[in-house]
Amino acid sequence: MTSETVDNEQLLVRRAKEGDTTALRAVYKLYVRYLTAVCSRYITNSEDVKDILQDSFLKIFSTLDSYEYRGGGTLKSWLTKIVVNETLKFINKNNRLEFTDLAETADDIADDEPDLDCVPSQVIFDMIRRLPDGYRTIFNLYVIEGKSHKEISALLNIGESTSASQLHRAKTMLAAKIRQFQNAREL
Repeated sequence: MTSETVDNEQLLVRRAKEGDTTALRAVYKLYVRYLTAVCSRYITNSEDVKDILQDSFLKIFSTLDSYEYRGGGTLKSWLTKIVVNETLKFINKNNRLEFTDLAETADDIADDEPDLDCVPSQVIFDMIRRLPDGYRTIFNLYVIEGKSHKEISALLNIGESTSASQLHRAKTMLAAKIRQFQNAREL
């Protein structure tokens, strides 16, 4: 981030905190696509994504006074945290997670990891979105958001071992989908 971008971001935050509707609109326009993508990592229904984003922006704008600007990128991190928390609140409220017992699933595939270099990132993103809800949520929290199994268990009211097993199953399923994609391209 350049110093000019940081200065602009800081000015935007200050103006938005003062209630400048142009600045509030600019925050929305600058981040809505990114935050939609963040929410879409967890939620596949587009109407639910819109509802969550609406709730998130209401929370963002109503709590903006409590936000303390600490340098470039902190606004984006703060916005992301709110969207992830609102998404998890939605998931918990609607009992959207179904966890699969390890004993009920097929045997694990080989432990060797597939080569990701030949798979477009959008294809991987789509594969993650097609994971079962529980797998997808835990995968995103652990891999993308960097949460520990302890943090995930507290966020979702599940055991740490459930979080770990769901992550393992998500990775296994994702690896199988990637291999399937690679094999189809080789034909």
